Order: sequence, then C-alpha cells, then structure tokens
Amino acid sequence: MNLVKWNPFNELEDVSNRLNSLFGRLPARTESGQLALADWTPSVDISETDAAYLIKAEIPEVGKENVKVTLQNGMLTIAGERKQEKEEKNKKFHRIERSFGSFTRSFRVPEDADSTTVTAEFKDGVLNVTLPKSEKAQSKSIDVKIA
Repeated sequence: MNLVKWNPFNELEDVSNRLNSLFGRLPARTESGQLALADWTPSVDISETDAAYLIKAEIPEVGKENVKVTLQNGMLTIAGERKQEKEEKNKKFHRIERSFGSFTRSFRVPEDADSTTVTAEFKDGVLNVTLPKSEKAQSKSIDVKIA
C-alpha cells in the first residue's frame, strides 16, 4: 500500500468543480413550454453573413437521430441527448469528465431571418443550422453618380 500525501487544495478543487457543474446548468424550455434543466450545454458559435445567419453547435458522439432542431414562435431550439457509455466487465473508469444526458439550447431568431427556409446539416459531431435572411432585409448597394 502506497501512502499518498494529502493536499487540501485538491479537495477544494473537487468541491468547486462539483458546485460549478451543479449550478452551471441553465434552465431551458421544453416543447410544452415548461422549464427543464439540461444535463450539459454544447458550445455554440453564431455568425452572420450578408445572406444568412449560421449556428454551429459542437455535439460530439451524439447521433443525428438523437438531435432535434425546432423553430417555433421566433425561437430556434436545439435539443438532444448523449448516452453514457456502458461500463464493461473488464473495463475500469479512472476518470469521467465528459458530460452525458440531455441538452437544450434556444436562440431568438432575428426579425430579418426567413424562418421558412431554415436548413440543418449534421457532420463530424458539428450541427450547422443556416437561417437565410429574407430578400427584403438584404441590403442592396446603389452606385450614386456625383456630378
């Protein structure tokens, strides 16, 4: 048996991590409008071009059949679930840091987005949702001749 030197800061860090994971969960609305706590939150990048808005969500090891994208009442919602790996008889886990369970992210859709032509593509653990801008919202450049 090996003696391990006790370090109280390691225990404080463990407690801090547990509290952060407990209180770091954000409430999200379900389809029925009720509040629910998500088990984890995927990272999301939102960008804009002249023609569209692009939302990229990192959801590794989640099958596309476990991801649902809905657009309702001006809110775009990405929801799904990452299943936890089953422990095998000959396999021991020494540390589990990845989050498992359900997730939900909701975003208000900008007024200039055309919600009728939303597209979503899932590839290599990244969900790409494209919200094209409506024709009337896209700015047009006009050359003005100065005399």
